[in-house]
Amino acid sequence: MSSSGTSSSLSLRALDWRLRFGVLSLVWGFSFLFMKVGTESFAPFQVTLGRLVFGTAVVAVAMAVKRERLPRGAWTWVHLAVAGFLLNALPFSLFAFSELTIPSSLAGICNATSPLWGMALSLVALSEDRPTRRRVAGLGIGFLGVLTVLGVWQGFHGLDVTGTALALLASLSYPIGWIYVRRTLAGSSHSHLSLTGGQLLLATLQLAVVTPIFTSVPSSFPAFPLLAVVALGVLGTGLAFLIQYDLVAEVGPTTAQMVTYFTPVIATAAGVALLGESLSWSTPVGAAIVLAGAALTQSRPKTTPGGTARTARTGHTVRTGGTAGTSTTDGTARTGVPNAVDSAPRTGTTRGTGTTSPTDGTAEQSARRSAVRQKATT
Repeated sequence: MSSSGTSSSLSLRALDWRLRFGVLSLVWGFSFLFMKVGTESFAPFQVTLGRLVFGTAVVAVAMAVKRERLPRGAWTWVHLAVAGFLLNALPFSLFAFSELTIPSSLAGICNATSPLWGMALSLVALSEDRPTRRRVAGLGIGFLGVLTVLGVWQGFHGLDVTGTALALLASLSYPIGWIYVRRTLAGSSHSHLSLTGGQLLLATLQLAVVTPIFTSVPSSFPAFPLLAVVALGVLGTGLAFLIQYDLVAEVGPTTAQMVTYFTPVIATAAGVALLGESLSWSTPVGAAIVLAGAALTQSRPKTTPGGTARTARTGHTVRTGGTAGTSTTDGTARTGVPNAVDSAPRTGTTRGTGTTSPTDGTAEQSARRSAVRQKATT
């Protein structure tokens, strides 16, 4: 009876995180549809401001329930301001502007290129991230997929270059923000919820300053666009952040970040089914190639039964422990502030405890010394 109860408990727990995983995929996938509907009646900056206001409100409620306080320290707030700009204010605005001229499905596919940008940037910005042949191949395959989506053989015929470029720049903003956060806030003693609250608050203030300068007060507030903005903030930002962090804490960042590969599929299906967006053969084929390349760039070294992972190039042993926290965009593990290196996008190093073991092949060296001593005694 005890065994049956334990099995049932584990089954319910597995169903629970999978259900939340599915909800997160749907929420981030539909975020592009919400943006498209919102921009039909409101300016892109207004859509982004509304999104941040409602998203920040959800996180603020969560902080109040858990009795969390905002971070302290001047430099922490400076770093959070930069993070809020790169991970929220800038990409959210760029996506909103892009959807003025491109389908929401294409914006969702462009969003899936973030892991590719992250891999490319890590080769330059993160000296500890050593590329492997598999990840470099994934990078090349991914960008081949981007060219397929864009229909490069047709000379980008029928494609709005400006809107597509804005969506790609938005996806590029996320890994830049991740790298910045990794270098400045990875060792923070504040909780991830506290940091997220501060980041969203500052991003909201940034949009609150910019929006009145470039837009005027809407003459009307149509129901559907207004509800789309509310849903975008409450679900696509606030609730999504909370679900994401909860998933990372329970199943780890590697499993949680798999949501990235479902988001463009849902975004495309929602755009075609609910908004009547057209879909050529190159879009789903290119999207599949992009996701395949992104999956290769995120691949991990094989883990031995002892809990260690051997890197492909150096032979060094790295401990793969538990996670300390997590990070994002609509569909990538990216819109929050990472608590440790574990939460950054996987760009070439083994994650776990957030540090690399200093053993540098110590096990192999010890084995050789032992063999030499044994030979000497015989």
